[in-house]
Amino acid sequence: MVELRLLGPVEIETDEGLPLALGAGRIRTVAAVLISEVNQAVTVQRLIDLAWDGEPPARARGVVHNHVHRLRQLLDGHAELVTRGQGYVLIADPAAVDSHRFRSLVSAARDADPRAAVAMLRRALGLWRGEALADVPGDRVRRTLGVGLAQARVAALQELGAKLLLLGRYGELVTELTAWTAEHPLHEELAALLMRALQANGRQAEALDHYHRTRRHLKEQLGIDPGPALGAAYLEVLGRGPAVPPPSAAVRQPAGPPPPGPYAEGPRPSAPPRVAQLPPAVVDFCGRARELAVLEQHLDRVPRPHCLVLAGGGGTGKTSLAVQWAHRLTAEFPDGQLFVDLRGFERPPMRAGTALSAFLRALGVPEAAIPDSVPERAALYRSLLAGRRMLVVLDNAGTAEQTRPLLPATPGCLAVVTSRRRLSGLVVRDGAVLVGVGPLTPGDALRLLANALGPQRIEADKPAARELVRWCDGLPLALRIAAARLMAHPEWPLGWWTRKLADERRRLQELSAHDADLAVEASLYLTYRALSSGAARLFRVLGLHPGPRVGELDAAALAGRDVARTRRHLAELCDAHLLEEQPQGHYVRPELVRLYAAQRAVAEETRSDRDLAVRRLLDQVARLRPARG
Repeated sequence: MVELRLLGPVEIETDEGLPLALGAGRIRTVAAVLISEVNQAVTVQRLIDLAWDGEPPARARGVVHNHVHRLRQLLDGHAELVTRGQGYVLIADPAAVDSHRFRSLVSAARDADPRAAVAMLRRALGLWRGEALADVPGDRVRRTLGVGLAQARVAALQELGAKLLLLGRYGELVTELTAWTAEHPLHEELAALLMRALQANGRQAEALDHYHRTRRHLKEQLGIDPGPALGAAYLEVLGRGPAVPPPSAAVRQPAGPPPPGPYAEGPRPSAPPRVAQLPPAVVDFCGRARELAVLEQHLDRVPRPHCLVLAGGGGTGKTSLAVQWAHRLTAEFPDGQLFVDLRGFERPPMRAGTALSAFLRALGVPEAAIPDSVPERAALYRSLLAGRRMLVVLDNAGTAEQTRPLLPATPGCLAVVTSRRRLSGLVVRDGAVLVGVGPLTPGDALRLLANALGPQRIEADKPAARELVRWCDGLPLALRIAAARLMAHPEWPLGWWTRKLADERRRLQELSAHDADLAVEASLYLTYRALSSGAARLFRVLGLHPGPRVGELDAAALAGRDVARTRRHLAELCDAHLLEEQPQGHYVRPELVRLYAAQRAVAEETRSDRDLAVRRLLDQVARLRPARG
């Protein structure tokens, strides 16, 4: 069945999984309107009005006819586009349209039990690939077709949030809503839902921080105070009754001299309580002998480093390694362990001040005694750790600036930081030690699969298991997703599913856990969107290069930029672990990264720009062929 997609860039995909080349411009508008009103007649005049925002040129009717003719050619053998009266009808199964499937799933979820409803709503929201009609030119068509879809998307997320709250799955909900409230900072119902989820997840400080941030946005951009929904959520987080009205401004201490000590009220406690915030270690953790040996060596050094950075690409298992090692060290740090997910590559990332507030609360500081400014919070935090032996795990850090206020200063403490970037600023300025975390060795990867699937299943078809490791690039996230798929289907031959992964067009799609927000593609997307615009474009056009190894001159040719600028962007891609630098100006990348780059190139670069980049590359190769020969 042909796939017709509006929930993101407009796309048409054939039964064989091949995307049709729609090109750019108003042909996408014509396609979007016909898809949105599938099996219904759309007049030429309506197409003209939507395509040119009500101000068409004299030749608009002819242009529309040409676009329809082109669409007929593209759809030939896949769907039917017929003339009817004064317009056209796209004849197709409504279930082929992603927006139709989205609405059907949301409707079915209303009558389902909470667990089934969550699965349906996740499937519905998973159909979205960005803003509806993202690449369609013209404001009128996006207002006419896109606004209703966007509102339905928000309503579906609210429904999902209500179900997840009911089921007590607070962590999942926080992850969902953090990204959504970043896109919709003025949406009070979503903000209220996020506050309740954070509160239920034991993150009261972040909930209050989000309230005050939303209140400021409303005041600065709309000139209004929070409405009843947000005000009620604020009072719930504070633990007050609903009859108490929310304050219109942040509570301040009365004028006069401050109380003694760093606390705003009350005496300083004699000692902070012992905390043990480490998440559970992965039960079937295996491998990483080299990395663990390196970490132990640094721990045995005199003087010890106060900060270790575990840096590697998304999905390499940095958090699992850090938590596993941290559990082994509990006896070394008898005063406790602090842990925080800084969400450095999500939008928005956690602020250092919010993390400090959570740490201070865990260390026994009353909410009212937490200072307002980040430097004051950091000073109080360091004071409480002074003379103690504590382990601080700062997971998923985005930048050195986000991490630095959370580093302990006392020699008896150790900070373990994980990041997709190398965080060179911590190494250069703060004396941190960098430990690289790459793919698993082939032997460790096979052991991971054997732990999940049983050694008998691996031994029964070891060549297929080795192929599976190869297609997953030895990436723990990809291997665990593959193992989860195979565990759900014990009747699947290992070789059969491995052959599915051999198809480059399907590999990223197959390496996703359909009932959770886990996918190799999603992990790569978080890294990709944190790149600068220049590095992101270079990453995309590198997807047009067919091999795993790319020279800097070839990269410059693909990008159409000078070598000096290209080198800076290549360095940024290496820092994000999307490339690995080799001697003599060459760079290598894993297959999954190459496939994702190619996917981004098709999605974000026009056909003409892609063709031009390839021509530049071929010209570059032709010029250097004698030298390379």
